[in-house]
Amino acid sequence: MNRLKTPIADDGSPSLGYAVKYETVRGSGADLRMRSLQDRQQFHDPDGEAERAGISSALWPLFGLLWPSGKVLAHAMLAFELDGKRILELGCGLALASMVIHRRGGDVTASDCHPLAETFLKENLRLNHLPPMKYQTGNWGRSASDMGRFDLIIGSDLLYDRNQPQALSAFIDEHSCSTVEVVIVDPDRGNISGFNRCMHGLGYTHSQSRVSLLPDGITSFKGRVHSYGRSSLPAP
Repeated sequence: MNRLKTPIADDGSPSLGYAVKYETVRGSGADLRMRSLQDRQQFHDPDGEAERAGISSALWPLFGLLWPSGKVLAHAMLAFELDGKRILELGCGLALASMVIHRRGGDVTASDCHPLAETFLKENLRLNHLPPMKYQTGNWGRSASDMGRFDLIIGSDLLYDRNQPQALSAFIDEHSCSTVEVVIVDPDRGNISGFNRCMHGLGYTHSQSRVSLLPDGITSFKGRVHSYGRSSLPAP
């Protein structure tokens, strides 16, 4: 990855170490103003935090971009039943779906393993005049976490590595209440079939619906919304 030689902060102050841009997301209720990385060429890990979290230079910028699957997930959360549910977004990146839930008054916790995810979340909440939101570091490729259990777990485009189906399904199961819903938006990556098998083995039902357009109603999208559920813990 290329480091910027003279990066300038978005407010004109001395260097952030990476370049950002601003964009408006439509189709997820009221417009959301989002600060994101300028492009996939950004990289800044002076203290090695990302490296220690297992994030390579090639993967470093992915958290800070608005991905099509994330927009689909955010749109799905517009009408999703939230009352009484404790909600977790996994691999949130810029946490667009979490912000939609938060704006609706849902009890949501955003999580990611990237060291800058929380910083970007706080700034995007500020840009949209939203109150603080819960955030926890979550890395399903590492040791067990102390997040607790949730009634609804969501995520988008999480299965980009062949080792992720087993690790992700185990992490979800670790943090699922006995009755739980799981919603994963996937752009038809090959690893989804392995994930489906893992979830089935853990006692979850599965259904899916195809999505062919992004929430703007114009841009094409090839992927599915996968829904998993469990009404009680499987028998021992």
